[in-house]
Amino acid sequence: MAPTTTPIHVGFIMDGNRRWARAHLLPQLEGHRRGYAKVKEVARWCKRRGISVATFYAFSTENWGRAPEEVQYLMGLNRLALGRDLPELTKEGSRLKVIGMRGKPLPEDLVRLIEEAERTTAGNDQLLIQVALNYGGRAEIVDAVARIIRDGVPADRVDEALISRYLWTGGTPDPDLVIRTSGEIRLSGFLTWQSVYAEWFFTATCWPAFSEAEFDAILQQYAERQRRFGQ
Repeated sequence: MAPTTTPIHVGFIMDGNRRWARAHLLPQLEGHRRGYAKVKEVARWCKRRGISVATFYAFSTENWGRAPEEVQYLMGLNRLALGRDLPELTKEGSRLKVIGMRGKPLPEDLVRLIEEAERTTAGNDQLLIQVALNYGGRAEIVDAVARIIRDGVPADRVDEALISRYLWTGGTPDPDLVIRTSGEIRLSGFLTWQSVYAEWFFTATCWPAFSEAEFDAILQQYAERQRRFGQ
């Protein structure tokens, strides 16, 4: 069985920040801060291994139901990433793309930061970092279908390739590998359309504790799998 190549696109469902904080007798918000720091680490790991796209599930459409102070803190972390830390991203040659709904309840100032960050990094080509923010896989598909209808596309022209172009990830290759941390074994609406033939790995490690060694072990297991794509 010949090994597959290094994945082009890896997705991360970053679960377990609050659980990690509780286990270390720390405030839950500290878990989110450590989780944000881990994102930057993992992006560098991907870049060093020749991975072209890394997608991080940062905030789902359902996460608005969490405690207001937690939501506010998470929005603040996103402002930090898109503001103060943007020069670091640019220096490393990474391009940023945010996927998800940009209307309310997403704060208007955050939307402006997203748009500015995408413009600033548009010319970078070392690593595409996609951040799924106010994202839901079903919402993405509904939005794509609605725009196809608004554009008056005839039914006989609608195929999988067309729908893929209308998704928020349009133009980005589908994920080859998706990793979910913290021991939960479910998809949670992450890249619902795009991940149908991705290789999935579930680890009990909470996201802030996810290590480079474990990442390499998963990549090795990925390389040993035979991807059949239904054939």
